[in-house]
Amino acid sequence: MAEDLSDYRKSYEKSELTIAQSDHDPFKQFKKWFEEVEEVVGVEEVNAMTVSTIGLDGFPKNRVVLLKSYDEEGFVFYTNYESEKGKAIAINPEVCLSFFWTNLERQVIIKGKAEKVSEETSKTYFNSRPEGSKLGAWVSPQSDVIPDRKFLEDRLKNLENEFSDKKIPKPDHWGGYKVIPVEFEFWQGRPNRLHDRLRYTPGGVHWKLERLAP
Repeated sequence: MAEDLSDYRKSYEKSELTIAQSDHDPFKQFKKWFEEVEEVVGVEEVNAMTVSTIGLDGFPKNRVVLLKSYDEEGFVFYTNYESEKGKAIAINPEVCLSFFWTNLERQVIIKGKAEKVSEETSKTYFNSRPEGSKLGAWVSPQSDVIPDRKFLEDRLKNLENEFSDKKIPKPDHWGGYKVIPVEFEFWQGRPNRLHDRLRYTPGGVHWKLERLAP
């Protein structure tokens, strides 16, 4: 049955984005926006982002993960290296990150290359996780076909017993990626679908900043 969604409309009127008010360093501009979103009441998981990869089947695939750190070099998230996304990144490390903060009517899109973080960095983050999350990294053969939910629950019980009086180590197949950006786009919703779009691309010593048509 066809569903008509043509009446789903919203006018974006909360803010504007101009070159004059934007930092010419996209990392600083991201930090500014991220902190502004953090201050908005009611926004959950400000650090949720979509990671897009080109799969082994040739199709693009998106999934939401959590940004765990960022600096002037790139953006870090953690996953199972043997998962579908991990295998895709191993073949084609060019990925895209996107953030959509509805409360402030903003998007940020980042193209970049994913590189594994150091083993030490992955271990440090892993050791900071709750016990259940540590076990989860061991329990799940991420992206593999499994028979049922009980398969996971049984593995969890077995691992809880195995590590009941031991420190839970980081699995070798689990760790972080840092996405090194080659392009940023900052999008601010505006009335009449005439949205503000600013794109940062490498321009030698400094980033090149341009306005795009909506």
